[in-house]
Amino acid sequence: MPITTSAKKALRASKRKHVFNARRKNALQDTTKKVKKLIAEGKKDEATKMLPSVYQAIDKAAKRGVIKTNAAARKKSRIAQALAKK
Repeated sequence: MPITTSAKKALRASKRKHVFNARRKNALQDTTKKVKKLIAEGKKDEATKMLPSVYQAIDKAAKRGVIKTNAAARKKSRIAQALAKK
């Protein structure tokens, strides 16, 4: 446990940030799973409609540092490739 007041404050801030980061990461994972599932089922139209929301979740996660910029670009690229392939 933290002893100094600054360490206690840092722990509180860390806990707050963890909640927001976890929420963003879950949103990212949920939307990508939905789109991948739609692609696997062959529902290309529905997957195409969900693509902007996936891109938005990926971009928000990258902007806030939940994932790195190149990881975000890679995820967007692979989803687009999978959609184009089907």
